[in-house]
Amino acid sequence: MTQMPTVLFVDDEEDYLNTLIKRMRKRQVNAFGVGSGEKALEHLASHATDVVVLDVRMPGMDGIETLRRIKEVAPLTEVIMLTGHASLEVAREGMELGAFDYLMKPVDIDELLYKMEDAAQKKNIQEEKIKTLDDLLTSDIA
Repeated sequence: MTQMPTVLFVDDEEDYLNTLIKRMRKRQVNAFGVGSGEKALEHLASHATDVVVLDVRMPGMDGIETLRRIKEVAPLTEVIMLTGHASLEVAREGMELGAFDYLMKPVDIDELLYKMEDAAQKKNIQEEKIKTLDDLLTSDIA
């Protein structure tokens, strides 16, 4: 079995967030949660994270702005957008800003797990490519 990704859940609905984290940890996902975009950025500054599952509608910094900032500070971290409000415009904007995917609440846990695993795999592939390039560049210099 592959190692489960480290996932940060960002949602201002505390009960929903706690339930999601509990359900993910039962499935051996290394899950953490915060209640705002600002707290997500603080968490990412000090914790290695493979995937962020991000609510679109939050007070203060919304999901789109949070996604934009995540991609600035941790460009390889994959972001899955979650919303309870269907909005093709927001989905399109999120994808243009680099979101891995977009799911509707209430989300099917198994579907979310598959998306998180796919997102983490994409991140790992990108990191391997960068490592290979770094190794090539280093050997050319030596």
